[in-house]
Amino acid sequence: MEILALILTVILAGVFLIAGIGKLLDREGSEKALASFDVPERLVKPFAAALPWIEIAVAAALLFAVTSWYASVAATLLLAAFTAGMLVQLAKGNAPDCHCFGQIHSEPVSGRSVARNVILTLSALALAAIGYFAPGRSFGRGEAAVTNEGIMQLTIGLAAVALLIAIFVVLRKISDQQGQIIRRIEILEVISAEGREHERDGVGDPQSSLPIGSPLPPFSVVGAEGISIPSVDLVAPGKPALLIFVSATCHPCEALIPEINSWIEEFGASLEVLLISSGEFANNVKKFGEANSDRIFIREGDSALEALGPLWTPTAVLIDPNGRIASRNAAGDSAIQKLVEGIREKGVDEKYLFVADVDSEAILIGEQVPQFSLRDLDGNEFTSEDLKGRNTVAAFWSTSCPFCTKMLGDLKDWNGGRNASGPELVLFSAGNPDEHRSLELGSPILLEDDYGTAMKIGMNGTPSAVLIDEDGRIASETGVGADMIWALLGETERLSKPEED
Repeated sequence: MEILALILTVILAGVFLIAGIGKLLDREGSEKALASFDVPERLVKPFAAALPWIEIAVAAALLFAVTSWYASVAATLLLAAFTAGMLVQLAKGNAPDCHCFGQIHSEPVSGRSVARNVILTLSALALAAIGYFAPGRSFGRGEAAVTNEGIMQLTIGLAAVALLIAIFVVLRKISDQQGQIIRRIEILEVISAEGREHERDGVGDPQSSLPIGSPLPPFSVVGAEGISIPSVDLVAPGKPALLIFVSATCHPCEALIPEINSWIEEFGASLEVLLISSGEFANNVKKFGEANSDRIFIREGDSALEALGPLWTPTAVLIDPNGRIASRNAAGDSAIQKLVEGIREKGVDEKYLFVADVDSEAILIGEQVPQFSLRDLDGNEFTSEDLKGRNTVAAFWSTSCPFCTKMLGDLKDWNGGRNASGPELVLFSAGNPDEHRSLELGSPILLEDDYGTAMKIGMNGTPSAVLIDEDGRIASETGVGADMIWALLGETERLSKPEED
């Protein structure tokens, strides 16, 4: 009985010490985990601050004969509470990150983690029973003398705990290295086709994105009911959304599942978190959880990839309440976490919501177009007030710019068949009026020799453009080049396609 008690004491002390230290190293993760376990918001921070110290105190108390019995009772109660919380979340169909060992080791709640906690709970209960029914061991109900045997036990216990911590740290480092290796292998598979077909053939730079402020391009997905849903109906009007492109076979996506679940819990109804995946719907539900089945959508073909740019998995993009792109593509778990942090800092209630990974002062989204008065080619006055009441793409143009003239024919075609509900096009240019008339573009052309107005609204090179909304406010970042102008016009099908081998 003495040997069993010593073994249980060392194991439990090691577990609680490692858990406490791990949580101390990751307070933010502890807060997220507690929130995902439905702890009331006002108690999350106090609990996250106190819990690791309680666990360390239990570990220390287990090693001293005077306090060991009380510590074993406390360990039993704590482990029973943790296990009950896990069972409640599993019953709800959730799999939050248990954050049991904090930064040292963390995983989604599963049958395996519940079984581990049950075993630990029974171990703590057994230790408490030994101390209660065998007080001669000086477990705490009687006087405890400091003996050589006790000192030896304490020394062995502390050494064992130190060894356990060292083993866990090494295993954690190995796990991190394995994760990095897996990511690198996936990237190498994309870069080197090696004569084999694979899911990511032909993708380009994962950082390539449409300009912030451009309309969400058209693509279609299929939901749980098997009905095709166009992108315009995927995002609810007036509500921002975070589209996360994943795959049922993507290892980094699996590692991101606990955080995705915590974001869903954190933002609630204020931000839609939608998973756009590929493959069979059932396989995706199995991977991402039954609780997320109503937010899982399977893309039809590669239309989403072609519309939004190269989308490695996982990649996320923010959509603002107006249905416009509000961030660049965030490729990879670290970039997605950074994007979510930006959303958290900004809040989701802004009409002109955007998150940029550059100096936001360089982006004029939400600012009123400065007042101006210019003449078009027919001598009619055109002012900033004429931009109100409709969406307008204002483009910076030059007849001497080869990139401008190259897209002229397509612009004429677009003007001829333009959707009445689509944006207008206004060109800011300089030079000879007759030369501009010969373009026969069909859109207002405003001449200004110093390009002063164009520069005030963020344009510094040709061709470039910004989207101006019906309130006369700048609604996008500056899109430079033909492709970015087409994106602002909502004509992503005109984007240049990557050349095939």
